[in-house]
Amino acid sequence: SSRVQDQLRNTQQICHTYGAFAAILEGGSVVTWGVPNYGGDSSRVQDQLRNTQQICHTYGAFAAILEGGSVVTWGVPNYGGDSSRV
Repeated sequence: SSRVQDQLRNTQQICHTYGAFAAILEGGSVVTWGVPNYGGDSSRVQDQLRNTQQICHTYGAFAAILEGGSVVTWGVPNYGGDSSRV
């Protein structure tokens, strides 16, 4: 977490997969760290992670519920990290 330590201020919620963590910060932005494939790298969806209300997780993926009810996923596709087909 040393890579993101300075970003972890006003944390509202933290959850984890088998190898990564995701933190919702005050204001709804999200910071992730850990094993990239297990959700530690959210760069593919980072621009969508605004006004995050809640994060759920599986063994290898995260799903963020945004204000308004839309959902953003990332992590291992077979564990739910790719929701492009739904």
